[in-house]
Amino acid sequence: MTHSVWNEPAYAGFFVFSHYTILYKKTTEKTILLDIMPILSVFDNTSFNSIPVEDAKIEIVFPTSVFCVMLLDTKFTETTIMKTQTNTPNMETGSIPRLLVQLAVPAVVAQIINLLYNIVDRIYIGHIPGIGAAALTGVGLFAPILMLLNAFAMLVGSGGAPRAAIAMGKKDNDLAEKILGNCFTLLVGLSIILTIVFYVSAPTLLRLFGASDVTLTYASDYARIYILGSFFVLIVLGMNTFITTQGFAKISMMTTIIGAVINIILDPIFIFALGMGVKGAALATVLSQSVGAVWILRFLTGKKTILLLKRSNMHLELKVFGPCLALGISTFVMLSTESLLSISFTSSLSRFGGDVAVGAMTIITSISQLVSLPLQGICQGGQPIISYNFGANKPDRVKKAFFTQFCTCIIYTSAFCLVVMIFPKAFAAIFTSDKELVTYASWALRIYMAGIFSIGFQVSCQQSFMALGQAKVSLLLACLRKIVLLIPLIFILPNFFDNKVFAVFLAEPVSDIIAATVTTITFFTLFNSILKKDKR
Repeated sequence: MTHSVWNEPAYAGFFVFSHYTILYKKTTEKTILLDIMPILSVFDNTSFNSIPVEDAKIEIVFPTSVFCVMLLDTKFTETTIMKTQTNTPNMETGSIPRLLVQLAVPAVVAQIINLLYNIVDRIYIGHIPGIGAAALTGVGLFAPILMLLNAFAMLVGSGGAPRAAIAMGKKDNDLAEKILGNCFTLLVGLSIILTIVFYVSAPTLLRLFGASDVTLTYASDYARIYILGSFFVLIVLGMNTFITTQGFAKISMMTTIIGAVINIILDPIFIFALGMGVKGAALATVLSQSVGAVWILRFLTGKKTILLLKRSNMHLELKVFGPCLALGISTFVMLSTESLLSISFTSSLSRFGGDVAVGAMTIITSISQLVSLPLQGICQGGQPIISYNFGANKPDRVKKAFFTQFCTCIIYTSAFCLVVMIFPKAFAAIFTSDKELVTYASWALRIYMAGIFSIGFQVSCQQSFMALGQAKVSLLLACLRKIVLLIPLIFILPNFFDNKVFAVFLAEPVSDIIAATVTTITFFTLFNSILKKDKR
């Protein structure tokens, strides 16, 4: 019997009717959480070798069309999601654990959906008959360019959105709208420049990142199509922050959900049914990002937004966008170092282990996001509680909020570390059906993830420094792990081990544990003094 990714037409139909229920029947937040669960069912299928064209057309194409029309309908913004933006939790007197759940759960859900968005291409590509392993390796080599695109988007978005919020707090919405307009222009300009630069230089850069003659074709095919869609990528990442900063968190979350659902549906059509392979995966991603971009721009130019995107505010003014870039540079540095880190890993692994080692790293990177992204969601929920009570001079509540967040992060990372150590093959098999690559990735996972439990300490303390207004300390500690420790160790450790590949993977847990130890000690040393300083 043929095993399709979408086993029953009911899957696709469920998406349509469940979203119709949400949009027009005014259901609750719980319904939204239940609604995304069928997305996860895709990952129950590890045999993607045969997807009937007829089934793909019937089960996926038609419902997708209906779904997209519904999402772009103006009535969407006039229903439940808009109406649930009120009732802000009481940060000053509410139960800390309950507040953390209220604020962290939507953030974690958004991060998980974003995770699906990021890795779904790799899952499908890894199961292309005959070429899956090589294609997966090639796509993994594109990661540094992808990270740089994300970094430039957040340079504008993470810097502009807080500046707009500050202006709104001062009741200066005119300035906030100027910031919005200027940031939009910056993103458009950056997208044009980055598209030209990366499109022309893609083959050279991919060779530099470790592409072989076998993997270069797949890497170039994916890269060039994705790069042509850079405008949509930058708009989604950069402008979505301006929706969140206005208080429309669920609208912002839906941007991610829309893109993820469409990408998951279109991938098997383009890759398998239409026989486009790697090019199909890139095209599916670009199209889903374009729908997300239209969604964002429609909202920001519509009647429900507080800050309106106007043509009159799109003329660049240094005094307007300058402070935004200054504030966003910290996030830019942190994200761009991820690109440097990826280059370091792929170049070393390509040298010592060849394509199979690079392919294993592609799988490992995707799995590591299962740790990092939910952690970010937990800390996104904890940060406003810590910050609010810090500003309100309530040190006891600040401490309780921190320790609640701290313990949650540690429990999550420790549990994840244990599961990966016990079932590495189960994780690797999600991304590829190639037995050699699964075996190799399973071995590498146990090395790479050996110190992953410590990330809970690292991220919780680092993000809490941000919540307490200590951005410089947070940035320095982030740089300690990546730039000072991890990248040098990638090149140093192979000199002390006969198994060079083992040494490269070992660099990760060594740097994780050292950085987490230093960060935790630093935080607990400075914590009380920061709270006392605020009191004075």
